[in-house]
Amino acid sequence: MAIPDEPLGTRVELQIGGTWQTTTGDALTRDPITITRGRRDGNSRCDVSRATASFKNTDGKYSPRNPRGPWYGQFGRNTPMRVSVQGPQSYLALTGEQADIATTPDTAALDITGDLDVRIEATGDWYGRRSQALIGKWSSTDGQRSWILRTFDGILIFNWTTGGTDATSSFIQKALPGGLTRAAFRATLDVDDGAGGHVPSLYWAESLDGPWALLSTAVLPGSTSVFSSTTALELCPSVPTTTVPRLPIRGRVHRAEVRSGIGGTAVANPDFRSLAEDTTSFADSAGRTWTTAGAATITDREYRMVGEVPTWEPKWGTSGRDVWTPVEASGIQRRLGQGQKPLDSTLRRRIPAGVPLAYWPMEEGRDATQAYSAIPGGAALTVSGLDFEGDDSLGGSAPLPKLRNPASMRGVVPRSSAAGWHAEMVYFLPTMPASQTEILRVDVAGSTMSTAVVYASTAGIRIEARSGGDVLAFFLYTNATAVADFAGAWNRLQLFVSDAGGGQTNVCARWLDTSAGGGHWTAATLITGAQGAAVGVAGTWGAATEGMALGHLAVFDVAGSGLAPGVTIYEGADDGFAGETSLDRLSRLSSEEASTIDLTWVDGDTSRSSEAMGPQRPVELLDLLYECAETDGGILYERRDRLGMAYRDRTSLYNQPAALTLDYAAGEVAPPLEPVEDDQDLRNDITRTREGGSSARVVLESGPLSVQPPPAGVGVYDDAQTRSLALDAQVVQIAGWDLHLGTWDEARYRAVTVNLHRHPGLIPAVLGLDIGDKIVIENPPEWLPPGPIELLIQGTSETLGLRRWSITFLCTPAGPWAVGVLEDPVLGRLDTDGAILSTAASTSDTALEVHTDTTVGPRWIDTAGYGAMFPFDVKAGGERMTVSAITNRSDSFPRTVASTWGTATSGQAWTEVGGAASDRSVNGSRGVITLAGSVSTIRFQRLVATHVADAEVRVRLSASAVATGASAVPGVLLRYVDTGTFYRARVHFSTGGNMFLSVTRDTTQIGSSPSAPYTYTAGQEFEFRVRLAGHTMQLKVWPVGQAEPAGWQHTETVVTGQIDAGGIGVTGSAFSGLTNVGLELRYDAYEVVTPQLFTVTRSISKAHAAGTPVSLHDPMRLAL
Repeated sequence: MAIPDEPLGTRVELQIGGTWQTTTGDALTRDPITITRGRRDGNSRCDVSRATASFKNTDGKYSPRNPRGPWYGQFGRNTPMRVSVQGPQSYLALTGEQADIATTPDTAALDITGDLDVRIEATGDWYGRRSQALIGKWSSTDGQRSWILRTFDGILIFNWTTGGTDATSSFIQKALPGGLTRAAFRATLDVDDGAGGHVPSLYWAESLDGPWALLSTAVLPGSTSVFSSTTALELCPSVPTTTVPRLPIRGRVHRAEVRSGIGGTAVANPDFRSLAEDTTSFADSAGRTWTTAGAATITDREYRMVGEVPTWEPKWGTSGRDVWTPVEASGIQRRLGQGQKPLDSTLRRRIPAGVPLAYWPMEEGRDATQAYSAIPGGAALTVSGLDFEGDDSLGGSAPLPKLRNPASMRGVVPRSSAAGWHAEMVYFLPTMPASQTEILRVDVAGSTMSTAVVYASTAGIRIEARSGGDVLAFFLYTNATAVADFAGAWNRLQLFVSDAGGGQTNVCARWLDTSAGGGHWTAATLITGAQGAAVGVAGTWGAATEGMALGHLAVFDVAGSGLAPGVTIYEGADDGFAGETSLDRLSRLSSEEASTIDLTWVDGDTSRSSEAMGPQRPVELLDLLYECAETDGGILYERRDRLGMAYRDRTSLYNQPAALTLDYAAGEVAPPLEPVEDDQDLRNDITRTREGGSSARVVLESGPLSVQPPPAGVGVYDDAQTRSLALDAQVVQIAGWDLHLGTWDEARYRAVTVNLHRHPGLIPAVLGLDIGDKIVIENPPEWLPPGPIELLIQGTSETLGLRRWSITFLCTPAGPWAVGVLEDPVLGRLDTDGAILSTAASTSDTALEVHTDTTVGPRWIDTAGYGAMFPFDVKAGGERMTVSAITNRSDSFPRTVASTWGTATSGQAWTEVGGAASDRSVNGSRGVITLAGSVSTIRFQRLVATHVADAEVRVRLSASAVATGASAVPGVLLRYVDTGTFYRARVHFSTGGNMFLSVTRDTTQIGSSPSAPYTYTAGQEFEFRVRLAGHTMQLKVWPVGQAEPAGWQHTETVVTGQIDAGGIGVTGSAFSGLTNVGLELRYDAYEVVTPQLFTVTRSISKAHAAGTPVSLHDPMRLAL
């Protein structure tokens, strides 16, 4: 396809009388075809997909009721329509039906009994509960089966047999990675590894070209072999008789390979990519002849929309020469959203599948006088004293009746010839009756027992078998826990019989809590006689059961086994499948409603479950599907390639690679590209409520999009929603995630348009795009922020003409979907808080001082300790910078030098002012200032010469002797400008071993000099930590080896003569009365905790002021 030089090759087809008919020749080029899909601005649900076209109708061809038309009587409302373009490659299109396959006959080359290597590249729906065959020599009946590669429920499976039968079959399986659509799968089998074993392995890749990623391998004992069957090699074989029918994939096969030996010679390698459309037979390069069968076709069509035309409205001009019919095809949502009744409750839908003899749901309206039978032709349940719709608290049911005083019911059960029976109902008994009270009675024929009755009281649960007025047998279950469990919750009561052998019958009553994890109890007695058949159910109730709710009473001709019931159809449905995950519910609904909806999904992370849901309520199917999507947080949308829907779970939206990369500078984005700063999606006050449960509220309290009034924030944008959730604990996490999405601070690019007729090289990538995929726009114009623009597709609108094809993507920012991944070099980094530029940065500075307020967040990693984790990107003032190194200025003094301190271990030279050079030395383990000559002269040692503001410093101090006459005062130097302008934090090593702390502005002490809670001795070392924030200094000192004190021991604020910035280091001096001249002040383990020195590569030419916040460009964000 070389548009605009050649026609686009758009094809519009209608399904007429069950056959697709091409109508492109009738399409009016004056009305381009338009297609819209996905969701628009602010919509939580996707709109109905629509495709419009106009057809010439001068011959009445498109008038459904015109008998002169060639298609009269074969089309009308909801006629299927599809729109396609020619794609870059052909493929084998498979419908998923047994007969629709491609096959090559068996031949000797295919009869591989030794090492085997099977590969296939296909596009399909890999995560559904559908058993899908990919490729194999595997007959549909047992006996001629060699091997098969298949998938089920997101699992790749390889089977092989040694004798052609299931009984001689072995397999290996492994869950697939999440998010796959087009992918390559591979299975290898080493039948004899030379060490007494055999090794099957599974792999996947993005294409058949690899590289292959190992999914699973196993070393199994003994050698094996592959049966040499006479079965043809098929794409894709079927076994419709398995419990879950094994059918061909519904999708595309691009190419496949079968190799004799692992990595060996290809004995079959069909490649469909370059074949002509409608090819039915061809030979592959290995010499195998392939033939398509049934509805399997080889085609290069790429479908842009498949829908239904609900309305036909022919039009004409006044002259009668211009006659046309405009049509608009709609996606499946249109039909599902019109005239659809709510689905029945889960119990009402599930129980009939167990084929009961009688079933009364008891979900009538409040004015009902009887309960209808859900079995066609069944008799109604006669009732009295029931308040219908009295209780709506059971998740798996519509409202059920409550008992008044008195109340009764009686129902007739058709007699079955089968031996045994089972009766079951749901009930909620608020409190246990004080005396024996009837709960349920079953009438029986064909047994010595005529009636089985369950009674309840605080004394116990009694199961009783009666013959007329006589009690044949009974059992009273008195276990206190079992009795307590009978009331106070929704339970199921099962009354059934089983064969006990020797002409005896077990009569059992079993009750169990309907909630997940609820326990069960069984009371049973034994009679002599047959099991009989249930012929009626009844109940008579009085004051003790007033307020009891009950319903979904059913009787089956199924006996139990021992004390276990033979009927399990209620399982899960009684609580509305509460606790099942969103994807599990979608799967179940897609199976139950397969005749109504074609639903598939993409699971982005098969290692974790989607959100657990609350009970399924009786609402319309479309609402149930969207409820799953809203709970999980993904996107439910209409497929473009067939009439159905697809769901992308939330995890499939995380951390996507770009599916389409556009170069703005190369003109690949058509104008206009307009960012919008608005509040359409802004939500900063979120309340989420679990349906029937608790709520959680999360609020963004600070920041530019916070609830604070402008300019500190934007004001309150609140949002409250109720979600179907299994647990109250889920609510706060979901509210937090929705707050994250609702306060993402980035401009929206609502529309990104690409003219594909001008950039045909983009067509292959665009054809593969779908809702939720990621677009990246590189090289944006100078008037937009620098760096790539990353977006998620929420919807599309495209126009197809004869030689013009444009598509507009409706987008939202992709940023909030980049979530943390442990050990990932980019997404695995936690950010810190409180980091700022300590000094201003010019347009060209590549060495930046970054201060971190350690009371708010930890300081940054450094190159010395974490060199392998560099480089990484930070953001300051909107500029992206790449950090190649972070240096912590420090010195452990491992050298020996005289008359200087030389160069610190972190690589910076000490700058020295004051006193004689000979006063300074390093002795191999300590920096030393010797107080010779004038002891009161301050010796300044600076390691950070840059003028920085706030800082934190730590150093280890000691004195060679206890001071005599006056204190020796080592200190930490801060904001040094010159010898008369600086701050100093001092430790006083005073006489008598006493210690004090003080702060000075130059030589003027600020405030007091309190005692330190320690004394010192000659050579004893102390840790000294100093923090300067604003003009407030905080000090603490403690002996080496002891725990650091939790609080600061001395705090002073400089009020007069404040210094804004300066250098950092240490000082050494003494008060003038010091008499032991020559005393050494020793320094060790010196470290500037903050600021840290960043070495960066700049991305734009921009100056930044001191105080500019610094943060990770891609900080770890916790996923939901």
